[in-house]
Amino acid sequence: MTDDLSWVPPGVDTKRANVARVYDYWLGGRHNFLADQDAARATAAVQPSVRLSARANRAFLGRTVRFLAAKGIGQFLDIGSGIPTEGNVHEIAQRADPDARIVYADVDPVAVAHSRAILAGNQRAAVIEADLREPAAILQNATVRGMIDFAQPVGLLLVAVLHFLADADDPWRIVATLRDALAPGSYLAICHGTSEGTPVALRAAEKVYNRSVATSVHVRPRADIVRFFDGFDLVDPGLVYIPEWRPDAPQDVPEDPSKFWGVVGVGRKP
Repeated sequence: MTDDLSWVPPGVDTKRANVARVYDYWLGGRHNFLADQDAARATAAVQPSVRLSARANRAFLGRTVRFLAAKGIGQFLDIGSGIPTEGNVHEIAQRADPDARIVYADVDPVAVAHSRAILAGNQRAAVIEADLREPAAILQNATVRGMIDFAQPVGLLLVAVLHFLADADDPWRIVATLRDALAPGSYLAICHGTSEGTPVALRAAEKVYNRSVATSVHVRPRADIVRFFDGFDLVDPGLVYIPEWRPDAPQDVPEDPSKFWGVVGVGRKP
């Protein structure tokens, strides 16, 4: 980042690492501060695959949006969208359908500020500052209601966000609240950190990350993650490691996909 911080929204603590900005750093972005870089490097020191995992997660998001667009989904609600980088949801969706509508929602004002700048002039894409822990507020938001027609199928994207909610937040209830607002034929896409695969290294990385970043991460076993799809029919290939979900080419799947920290899945509401 430049030393000029005049663009930073009021109230943003640039000395405390933030989820969206750490992820931006792993993706090679520039919308991060020294605290974010330090946290990202410290986590990568104990879990070297974290950069590759972040990029694999971004690629999964792209494949998912293309898949949903091919299924006729023309409106998307991306909660926990983070800081925009190359291959944003609206770019992919509107390439397939210029009339596609997208609403991004994120709790980080830096992510929201950058999203607004990128979306300026795009009448079919918007961003709101919102907390996933308050799903009713998101569903009732005037911008969301003005852009998304919940009487028609929606693509709900919860990609690498649910693992920032503690069990005490009851994330399953939150997803159920969002699910109940969706019309039949809607889809839910999730990427979630899992405690399976390489648990020792992952737990060490989780501990380092949680010491440095304002929002703690809570990885979960597969059985807890699949519960988020209650009320949805999982599409093939089900709940799998990130690179295993409908890869563009067989060689895109590594010999050991479990080294990627997350599992992903897409479900359809019948």
